[in-house]
Amino acid sequence: MNRNVILTCAVTGAGDTAGKNPNVPITPKQIADDCIEAARAGASVAHIHVRDPETGAISHSVDRFREVMARVREADVDIVINITAGGGGDWIPDAEDPTRGGPGTDIQTPSQRHAPVAALLPELCTLDCGSLNFGDMVYVNPADWLREHARLVQAAGVKPELECFDLGHVWFARQLQQEGLIDGAPLYQLCLGIPWGAEADPESMLAMRNKLPANANWAAFGIGRQQMPMVAQAMLLGGHARVGLEDNLYLKRGVLATNAQLVEKAGDIIESLGGRVMTPAETRAHLKLRDPGTGKTVEQAAGGQA
Repeated sequence: MNRNVILTCAVTGAGDTAGKNPNVPITPKQIADDCIEAARAGASVAHIHVRDPETGAISHSVDRFREVMARVREADVDIVINITAGGGGDWIPDAEDPTRGGPGTDIQTPSQRHAPVAALLPELCTLDCGSLNFGDMVYVNPADWLREHARLVQAAGVKPELECFDLGHVWFARQLQQEGLIDGAPLYQLCLGIPWGAEADPESMLAMRNKLPANANWAAFGIGRQQMPMVAQAMLLGGHARVGLEDNLYLKRGVLATNAQLVEKAGDIIESLGGRVMTPAETRAHLKLRDPGTGKTVEQAAGGQA
């Protein structure tokens, strides 16, 4: 059991959710405000996507990521920033010519996906560790693309959060580590309940956890109604947790949530099980992340290294 829990809030995501819950943030200011409110509610980490303010759809704009990060950093609260690098992988075959992408297809190269990370150097970024039947589309991330992307993240000095939606993703993430493409103790995120990946249940989480390297830090989340049960399950199995409107729109049946409310509810669960949520500063030290002010890890700061 883990009694010191890193709690991530995934504030918006990229899915078609803005029309389902008016609390889903869309503009850079709204997204930043929700990161700040999540921090005040006790979150350790904010996981950030950006959206087109006019349509609410997915955006890859470096300038929008920059605005969100600047607003969060200027606030009077602290939170670790984790920006997505997993966008641009959506493939929907065209109905008439399945060799071509149809409406909704959004494909980026590894270097394009990496552009916001390279420009802004957040403390964390995601690295989605394989392809997947993702609902009615295919998320495309071939092995060679992943190797290229891992090299880019490594060169930037940003710690990757290895997002795994199935057991094969865990296998390949271990391969990246064996090939020297992941520095230090790896950080895994077990993503559960997305059709058609690993289910959001104790058996799936335990199976994936049991395949992790011995030195791994790990967290897990479930989508929809499984969000809070997976918070408790992850803590009981020794991991960390994630909540937020990217993964779940409801506080309880029929009651639409805000990000801050989901963080508070998860914090209550963690405390009721005898644990506590780690502060952002504790999170940086535990994961050996770079301080956003100095650019140094805790170890480097103590040793006076660049």
